Amino acid sequence: MRLGLFGGTFDPIHVGHLILAEQCREACGLDQVWFVVANEPPHKRGRKRTGVHHRLEMARLAIAGNPGFAASDIEADRSGPSYSVDTLAQVQEERPGDELFFLIGGDSLIDLPTWREPDRIARMASIVVVNRPGAQAEAPDLGPGVKPFLPVTIPPIGVSSSDLRRRLAEGRSVRYMVPSAVAAYIEAHKLYREPAAPAT
Repeated sequence: MRLGLFGGTFDPIHVGHLILAEQCREACGLDQVWFVVANEPPHKRGRKRTGVHHRLEMARLAIAGNPGFAASDIEADRSGPSYSVDTLAQVQEERPGDELFFLIGGDSLIDLPTWREPDRIARMASIVVVNRPGAQAEAPDLGPGVKPFLPVTIPPIGVSSSDLRRRLAEGRSVRYMVPSAVAAYIEAHKLYREPAAPAT
């Protein structure tokens, strides 16, 4: 299987996440994309976030009905920081026959050399770099033996989780910005009622 891993806090998951994953699935011929919901992302440690069980359930609701998507709890069940290299190593061990693809934004590509064992990440998986039209991030040199970086350009999507949290805290509508099932879940569990956290 050609398996794409798309990690994030997904707080909350929104249509931009779904469009990005679908565009990458199609462009790279992926059999499936996993939405890997992070428990404690290392670059956002100490920030307040919605409980991981809520974020994982919203991801499941958002992708329901699409056999090309799955929500993964591989990081949700892990204590401590969720390092991508550990996630890829676990998936590679559990699914040795799969070809792995790691989906990241062009902005994250710039920071990739500062991640834990970036060279090992790029040897275990082909890195799919998502760019906006007119922007092309340059792949860093991570040494020999790394898999190719695969650029994918997607249309600009003016939706962000931080803006959604702000809108919800202000009592404003997020209709059509998140799947209807996610909006209903947020309402039922009274999520994001407090003032939004800083932009992420």
